[in-house]
Amino acid sequence: MATTVSLPPKISLSTLNGRHHKPALMFYLAIVIGHWAEHVVQAVQVYVWGWPLSEARGVLGIPFPWLVTSEWMHYGYALIMLVGLIMLRKGFAGRSRTWWNISLGIQAWHHLEHLLLLLQKLSGLYLMGKPAPTSLLQLVLPRMELHLFYNALVFVPMVVAMLLHRSSEHGAGASCTCAVAPRS
Repeated sequence: MATTVSLPPKISLSTLNGRHHKPALMFYLAIVIGHWAEHVVQAVQVYVWGWPLSEARGVLGIPFPWLVTSEWMHYGYALIMLVGLIMLRKGFAGRSRTWWNISLGIQAWHHLEHLLLLLQKLSGLYLMGKPAPTSLLQLVLPRMELHLFYNALVFVPMVVAMLLHRSSEHGAGASCTCAVAPRS
C-alpha cells in the first residue's frame, strides 16, 4: 500500500502579498530588527562602554568575529533586505506603498554601497587609495556610524509603511489581509 505525502502549498508572490503577507512582514521585520540591533549594540559598545572599535563587534560578532569583517556577509544582508522590500511591495497600496518605496529606494542605494565594498574587497583595488574597502558616503562618515544611519534610514519608513498598511483607512486597496478591521 502506497503512502501519500502531502506537501505544503506552494507560496507564490501573489499569496506572499495576499494571505501570507502579514506573517512574511513579521518574519522580515524580525530579520531587520535583529540586524539593526547588532549595529545599535556595536555603537553602545563604543560610545557607552568605551570599547575600542576593533573590539566592538555587536552581539554575534563577539563569538564570530569574522562576521564583522566579512564583506560577503554584509553584502548578502543588503541583498536580502533589497529582495525582501521588492518581494513584499505589491502587498502595499496608497500612502503605505509610498513609504515602502522610500525604504526601497534607500535600500537600493545601501545595496550599491555594499556592492562597491564587496567589489573592492574582491579586487584589492580600494576607492581613492584608501587602505581598506570604502563606500562613497564613508568618505565623509565613519563606517560604523554610516551603517547605523543607513539601517535607521531604511527602517523608519519601512515601519511607517507597515503601520499605515495595517490601518483600514490606508490599507484599502491592498491585496492582502493585513489591514485592521474598521471600528464600529
